[in-house]
Amino acid sequence: MRLGLALGYSGAGLEDPRPLAARAEALGFDSVWVAEAYGSDAVSVLGWLAASTTRIGLGSAILQMPARTPACTAMTALTLDALSGGRLILGLGMSGPQVVEGWHGQPFGRPLARTREYVQIVRRAVARREPLAHQGREYQIPYQGEGATGLGRPLRSILHPVRERIPVYLAAIGPRNVALAAEIGDGWLPIFYAPEHEGVFAAPLAEGLARAGRTARDLDVAALVPVAVGEDLDACRRRVRPLLALYVGGMGAPGRNFYADLAGRFGHGAAAAAIQRHYLAGRREAAAALVPDAFVDQVALVGPPGRIRERFAAWRASRVTTLIAMTRQPEALELLAGLGA
Repeated sequence: MRLGLALGYSGAGLEDPRPLAARAEALGFDSVWVAEAYGSDAVSVLGWLAASTTRIGLGSAILQMPARTPACTAMTALTLDALSGGRLILGLGMSGPQVVEGWHGQPFGRPLARTREYVQIVRRAVARREPLAHQGREYQIPYQGEGATGLGRPLRSILHPVRERIPVYLAAIGPRNVALAAEIGDGWLPIFYAPEHEGVFAAPLAEGLARAGRTARDLDVAALVPVAVGEDLDACRRRVRPLLALYVGGMGAPGRNFYADLAGRFGHGAAAAAIQRHYLAGRREAAAALVPDAFVDQVALVGPPGRIRERFAAWRASRVTTLIAMTRQPEALELLAGLGA
């Protein structure tokens, strides 16, 4: 099992990510991942890291598809891959309706169809085998719809690729999205994975792999795992709870929150509903306090080093092939590196 480091996205201020990324690289971590929501963007940070590292893979977890046209994402991927010497891992995702429509001003629409076409276009543009053309339901290149001049023509990237195929990883939680990731992705980026409950993903993974004629070996399961190391187990759990409450309570609307649904599939449906009620009412601390210990322990690595060592065995025995640690603790990186993943 490979190890990755998730740096996430900024809060109100942007910390320099280089020291932690350099430590991960020195410890032999395989990859470092950068996120974006509606503050700091991932591309700028990945470029910053490309200049300050030499070996470690540079992943986006994730770039929001509604924020960029497929061609723009292809240009970005080609550029970052060239600057880093072929180290980019292109993680893509739709994000939720609140961000898609409330921040980017784009319709949430048909996320499955959009993702499929988006990936097709990005791969064609990166490969540069022929001028880019695509006439689908979601995207038309050249554009021929309302307001078109008729002057557009298929183009080929000026920049030649370092690699004809840059790995594309898809963030997915819902069953149909997971199946699509297994079908067309080089990797799958699940957040809040639980080794004891990975059976909830078995059917969609098998469905997607079968549609593409692939096996499990063809898909990197790159799980994002919160990690908090410390002698006080309760204190470590408290460090993780606000993150879980944010996703379960705040990343969606009542009846349409993929993370709350996931918590329910892990056996915490009643708690998820209560967390969401408090979070959407602005009671964030109360929402975080309602996150069950069992949920934290299922999806995170928390507590004293010895406890994490014991718990790590379940992750090693799972489907996960890349464990991406969501942490800002250098001691957590050192502990995981010492486990010989």
